[in-house]
Amino acid sequence: MKTTLLAALLCAAPLAAQRDFLTADEAHQIREAQEPNERLTLYVHFARQRVDMVKQLLSKEKTGRSILVHDALEDYSKILDAIDLVAEDALKRKIDIQAGLAAVAQGEAGMLPVLQKIRDSAPQDAARYEFVLKQAIDTTEDSLELARQDTGRRAADAAAREERQKKEVEDLMQTKDLEAKRAAEKKAEGETPARKAPTLKRKGEK
Repeated sequence: MKTTLLAALLCAAPLAAQRDFLTADEAHQIREAQEPNERLTLYVHFARQRVDMVKQLLSKEKTGRSILVHDALEDYSKILDAIDLVAEDALKRKIDIQAGLAAVAQGEAGMLPVLQKIRDSAPQDAARYEFVLKQAIDTTEDSLELARQDTGRRAADAAAREERQKKEVEDLMQTKDLEAKRAAEKKAEGETPARKAPTLKRKGEK
């Protein structure tokens, strides 16, 4: 599986700008997995594959490996972002995802030290993927903290955050409506016919 995934990414490297963070087969598996716990478990599996791929690439010096390491780490962070979105959506809908979160916590707890070890080993070409490696480590730490958080508290936090965002949008809309109203009033004032200047001449006099 690792070799197949690596070969697929090697072929896709020239099309990096058009890359999705999942392969076509992975995206299909995610679409098929409608149940949140199943999706979370799948995402963890895909994330682990990316970490294994990075380890494999860094195990030997090879020209051009840095772009593949960069892309694998970038995709890894996006997969973890997807994990957090799936979990938050499920919690909002009051779905029990204890099993999925347990798989996430276990997987991320195993992947974090691997990423940290890569950072600490300071590979020769590290400068080319240093930023995405740091991002991957930070994302893992944040996602792991969320996965270990009490689901009731996390659901309440998500609901409160959604309510704040909704209010911000409503306030912004009200502000825009008020600005539009004032602009319309100002425009209407500008279109008022100009009054004739007062004169001391009698009617008919030039």
